[in-house]
Amino acid sequence: MLTAAIIVCASLYAIDGDTAKCDGTNLRMLGDGTPYVDGVDTPESGKRAKCPYERQLAEKATRRFAELLRDPNLTIEDSGERGPFNRPLVRFRLGDGRTAGAILLSEDLARVWHRGRHIDWCR
Repeated sequence: MLTAAIIVCASLYAIDGDTAKCDGTNLRMLGDGTPYVDGVDTPESGKRAKCPYERQLAEKATRRFAELLRDPNLTIEDSGERGPFNRPLVRFRLGDGRTAGAILLSEDLARVWHRGRHIDWCR
């Protein structure tokens, strides 16, 4: 069984609902998924949002993700894979064993992403 490498950050903060910046490097949330197959996606913010509802939900997802990143027992597990824009695909695992992605999904702030499927947040 392969074990994930752990990433340690001196500085860590949420960029949006599924991306964090660790010491200047953007990390893309994988959730409980498999690289390039499935994962977690959160709404787009700012000008990338396609409707006001998506923009509002993106702000909530970002705030909640930022809150989860403050877990004192958080670990960042590197899958060893890279996503779009060469971002490492990682799992943000809280001290209780849950991933930040699973929590955002359970709170309707994220949806399961599947390769080749577009998520429309405005419906």
